[in-house]
Amino acid sequence: MVSRELKGAALHEKLQLLRSVTKSHALNKASIIADASNYIQELQQKVERLNQEITSAQIEEETPMPVVNVETLNKGFLINVLSEKSCPGLLVSILEAFEELGLTVLEARVSCDDTFHLEAVGENKMASMDSHVMKQAVLQAIKDCYESSEQD
Repeated sequence: MVSRELKGAALHEKLQLLRSVTKSHALNKASIIADASNYIQELQQKVERLNQEITSAQIEEETPMPVVNVETLNKGFLINVLSEKSCPGLLVSILEAFEELGLTVLEARVSCDDTFHLEAVGENKMASMDSHVMKQAVLQAIKDCYESSEQD
């Protein structure tokens, strides 16, 4: 009996600690845990945004172009691609990468005059994909396009 009371007290103490860390105002266990889950998701999104900013800054320092930014939206992504140089088939290569990843392009703006600039909003058919996978696929498509145009 005493052991059960000690376990209950320890659980209550841990829930109160969790409640204070997550700044939850909930009083019951389920609400405290739900608030903690939401708090963890917010932290994960902040970490993802910071990692994207760091990666973008590193890419810009190493080579000013191409720059690929991918933001996670509700059911998809906002993708921005900016490249100092354009190569024949670059847009097609990027769109093929989107298709391979199951991204349906809902809206896009492209400029290919002096530089290549693409801004696209796409809906993701695969719920498990994250922005990092999308960014790497776009960068690989750009790299493949540049390499194939240099060989020609």
